[in-house]
Amino acid sequence: MTSGIAVEKKKLEKPPLKIHYLGDRVLRQPAKRIAKVDDSVRQLAKEMLQTMYSSNGVGLAAPQVGIHKQLIVIDCEPDNPANPPLVLINPQITSYGSELCDFEEGCLSIPGVYMDVTRPETVEVSFKDEQGRPRKLKASGFLARVIQHEMDHLEGVLFVDRVENSLALTEELKKKGFSLGAVKSISH
Repeated sequence: MTSGIAVEKKKLEKPPLKIHYLGDRVLRQPAKRIAKVDDSVRQLAKEMLQTMYSSNGVGLAAPQVGIHKQLIVIDCEPDNPANPPLVLINPQITSYGSELCDFEEGCLSIPGVYMDVTRPETVEVSFKDEQGRPRKLKASGFLARVIQHEMDHLEGVLFVDRVENSLALTEELKKKGFSLGAVKSISH
């Protein structure tokens, strides 16, 4: 499944979009569905990819750049020019695998903080691509994790909300200068 959005996988001195950080209320607002996939949506996806590559990320959701639209971009192999990025518009997870997996996550909106998060190992997701065509994708492993992480952003949820070890989370956030009050713990 390839994206038709051509973006050079390189760092830009000045990325086109500004990433918002933990504590910014914009990250907590749910995103709205995109009614029509047009050139403005494709341009936003392109700028999100440029910003993601410039920030050494593997995924970025529109709310992270202050835009409340259900749009995420993903590239699990940003150093591989042959691997095209994914653009998911109005994504919905249609099924979760029963097997759970712990893995360390980080986030461009919470720089320097890395914590273990438990998530399903596999997911199936339906979405529209950058041409507005309906698509389905079965994902496992790292890609499934990135999809779930980015889709959380569309609901105003951050990965730190899912961390079970609250003591370690408190220490990590303090070390990096973030307020624990910005975390909204989710019951597991």
